[in-house]
Amino acid sequence: MLFQNGKLTVRELEQKDNHFLAKWLSDPYVLQFYEGRDNPFHLQKVNEKFYTPQEDLIRCLIKFENMEIGYIQFYQLDKSMRENYGYPNDEEVIYGMDQFIGETKYWNKGIGETLIKSMVDYLVNKRHADKVVMDPQTWNKRALRCYEKCGFKKIKLLPEHELHEGEYRDSWLIEYQKPE
Repeated sequence: MLFQNGKLTVRELEQKDNHFLAKWLSDPYVLQFYEGRDNPFHLQKVNEKFYTPQEDLIRCLIKFENMEIGYIQFYQLDKSMRENYGYPNDEEVIYGMDQFIGETKYWNKGIGETLIKSMVDYLVNKRHADKVVMDPQTWNKRALRCYEKCGFKKIKLLPEHELHEGEYRDSWLIEYQKPE
């Protein structure tokens, strides 16, 4: 287990979790916000994308009240990502993260805010992050409100940053900076 905060637990992804990912990533409500409704995942696709080792990418399962409800991943920004996002200072420890709650009945209950605050706390205090960044699409207002409640600030617009449902969409680079 990476961490627990009350009823919320985050642990590293295990092979047996692949059926949860396949379920969530074939749900059009989830896909509307993560990956796109034109990009559903079956079990083989889940295994190829989520179970192929990638250096410095930690994939995790989110549980709430001991029920599997979602996915979160984090990674230290590499040189290319630092350049793309405008972070020339190699001395700073900067992590990126991506997540979704796959069980839609758990949406709009404050769990996302608890998750983001807990993960940021973990990255700052256990992984010594100076900054944590994400790049949500500009139209995803609900996610942006959640991230802003958790201390993230919009840094810059990333035009046509992500292919989503057949078109390149703008994203915001958002950042949480460790308090001095």
